Amino acid sequence: MSYVIIGNGVAGVHAAEAIRRIDPDGEITLIGDELFPPYCRPMISLVLEGAVTPDALPIRNDRFYDDLGIAPILGSRVEDIDVDNRTVKIANGETVPFDKLLIASGADPRPIKAEGLDLKNIFYMRTEGHVRSMLTALPKVQKALVLGGGLVGFKAAYGLMRRGIATTMLIRSGHPLSMQVDAAAGELVRENLMGRGLDVRVGASVTAFEGRGRVERAVLADGTTLSCDMAVIGKGVLPALSFVPRDKIGVDLGVLVDAHQETGAKGIYAAGDAAESTDIARRSRWVNAIWPEAVDQGRIAGMNMAGRAVAYPGSLSRNVIRIFDMDVMSGGVVTPETDSVYDVIHFHDPKRKRYRKLVFREDRLAGFVLVNAVEQGGVMLSLIRSETPVVVPRERLAAPSFNWSTLLPRAG
Repeated sequence: MSYVIIGNGVAGVHAAEAIRRIDPDGEITLIGDELFPPYCRPMISLVLEGAVTPDALPIRNDRFYDDLGIAPILGSRVEDIDVDNRTVKIANGETVPFDKLLIASGADPRPIKAEGLDLKNIFYMRTEGHVRSMLTALPKVQKALVLGGGLVGFKAAYGLMRRGIATTMLIRSGHPLSMQVDAAAGELVRENLMGRGLDVRVGASVTAFEGRGRVERAVLADGTTLSCDMAVIGKGVLPALSFVPRDKIGVDLGVLVDAHQETGAKGIYAAGDAAESTDIARRSRWVNAIWPEAVDQGRIAGMNMAGRAVAYPGSLSRNVIRIFDMDVMSGGVVTPETDSVYDVIHFHDPKRKRYRKLVFREDRLAGFVLVNAVEQGGVMLSLIRSETPVVVPRERLAAPSFNWSTLLPRAG
C-alpha cells in the first residue's frame, strides 16, 4: 500500500505515525513546502518576542523520517491531484502515485487588497521562515503596524512590543479578537492593550503602503497616513487548497469530510486546517483551525487510511490566551445571532475586571466567554462535548463561584 501525505505539519505527522503503527510495511511519502523540520507553529510568536529560539520549535527529532521509513519531499508545493489516475503532481515536476492520500496542507495567510505590498519589511506571520525574516529586519525598526486584531495580530503586536518597538494595531471590526470573544469581552481586551502602550484603532483598514523600496507609511481607508518601518499582516488564514480539483473533491471553505475524515473521493482524506468537519457546538460543518483538532484529525485519518475504522467525534473551537495580566478563554458558539435558537446569560464585575458569557441551546451549554477567573473553562468544554443537559437555574451559573464540575456526568 502506498500512502501520500500532503503537509508536513502536525496533522500530517500524526497521520504518518498512525499509519506506521498499523501498517509497518506500507510506503509513506510526505510532501511539505517548508524545509524546516516539523515544528510547533503556535510557538513562532515566542520566537518573535525572544522568549525562545528557533531551536525550540521542532516537535520531532532529526531521525523522524528515517525511523518511520518515510520518504520526505520538502521545499515544494503540490500543484494538482489526479483523482482518476491516483497521482499527485508536485511543483518540482515530480509525479507521485498513491493508493491512499491525505490532504493536510494546512492554511495560508489571508491576503489583503492594498497597493505597495511588494515593498520590503511587509510580512505575514504564519511560518518559521516568516518570523526569521522579521527578526532580520528588527534591528532597524522603530515603528510597526499590525493589520488584524485576531490571535495572529495580537501575538505579532505583543512580540514587537516586547522588543521595545512602538506598535499600532489596526482592526477592521469593532474590537480585538472578534472571532474568539464578543464585543463586551473585546472592549475589556482593548482597554488592557491600550493601557499597556499598544495603539489600538478599530474600524480601520489599509488601502496602500508607500516608501522607497522599503515601507515607510500606510494609507488608511479614511485618507490618513501612519508612518511605519515594518508592517505585519495578521488577517487570519484560509485553507491551502489551490491544488484540489473541486469537480472531484468537495470543498466549501475546507475539504468536506465524513466521520472518518474521508472525502467524497474514495481513498482520499483530509485533516487539520484544510478539513471541514462537523462542529459539536454548532451542529454544522465548520473549519476549526486549531492545533489540538489538527492532532486528532491527523491521527484518526491515518488510522482509517491504514484500514482501522475510527470515527472522529467532531471538532470544537476553543482558545485560551493571556494578555499581560488578563486571562481570556472561549469555546463553542460565542456570538450567536440575535434571532437564533440560543439563549445567553452574562456576568460582569468591572471592579475585578471579570466577565463571563454563557450560551445555551435548549438545556445544553453551547459556548462561553470568560475574562479572568477562567479556571473552570475546561469543565465547560467537557459539558459542551458531552452535550450534558444543564438543569440548574441559570442565574446561578453566571456567578464565578459556581462549581461547574458538579454538572459533569458521574462515572459508573
